[in-house]
Amino acid sequence: MTVRTPAVRRADERRAVAAAGVTVLLWASAFVVIRDTVPHFSPGALALGRLLVGAAILGAFLAVRGEGLPPRAAWPGILGSGLLWFGVYFVALNWAEQRVDAGTAALVMNIGPILIALLGARLLGEGLPRRLLAGVALACAGAGLVGLAGADEDRAPLLGVLLCLLAAVGCATGVLAQKPALGHASALQVTTFGCAVGAAACLPFAGGLVHDLGAAPARAVLGVIYLGVFPTALAFSTWAYALARTTAGRMGATTYLVPVVVVLMSWLFLGEVPTLTALAGGALCLVGVAVSRSTARTTAVDNQVDDHEEENRDGLRR
Repeated sequence: MTVRTPAVRRADERRAVAAAGVTVLLWASAFVVIRDTVPHFSPGALALGRLLVGAAILGAFLAVRGEGLPPRAAWPGILGSGLLWFGVYFVALNWAEQRVDAGTAALVMNIGPILIALLGARLLGEGLPRRLLAGVALACAGAGLVGLAGADEDRAPLLGVLLCLLAAVGCATGVLAQKPALGHASALQVTTFGCAVGAAACLPFAGGLVHDLGAAPARAVLGVIYLGVFPTALAFSTWAYALARTTAGRMGATTYLVPVVVVLMSWLFLGEVPTLTALAGGALCLVGVAVSRSTARTTAVDNQVDDHEEENRDGLRR
């Protein structure tokens, strides 16, 4: 049995933080590239194109590593994350960004940690602390404020916000499904086959993808390829790598940075900035997330969780 010293553990944490940082930057860029690409691709076609590119890249890397198929115990989580995260999330987010700007979409999407906490309370019997309920109320109020922020009726901002919420549900449930799978298979295996499952689920959009590829300008086609290679193949792999080596709570905290980076990128590359009302609503969403995650925990529970996560990381390390 390998003995892990404090120095080794700190090195693992540093690598996990670096991987999480790469994930944040690439996922933030995805919001901007999607916003630039959706005028030329339907939501389902864009999701399928992105997933096909990502699955091809990941599959090639998996073959080079010689890791093969995941064990049977990992497949329920892989199927769940593939359908919900790679499938529902991708299509819903693309659809949402036809109606709201990239920064607004990222602000609303950041209620994901609250949804994870709510689903955990429902599915795992963890209870509903008052701070969690207060955070949910604040986040819902913020999402509503964002929905009322659009002055241009043609953009249907309220529908866009509802689609962002659907995407957040897909993301949150996908994370809950993925975490157990990482206890039985490598990060690369879980990501590769999850991406393949998502691509299979989006195959009904194949006709639309062929049509859109024939009509889209080169810039939009390059956008699809970028989304498949970087925010999908690379970023989902670095996310799974980091999630396997730290707690879900610590990883969730890193997502607070995504909307900030998205707003900056959207301003620099697209000339889009959310309205002041939308920014206020997004800030209220973030406050709600922060309140929901500030529920006090006893030292004993913290130690028990850390020990459990430590055992999981030891099992994943080769």
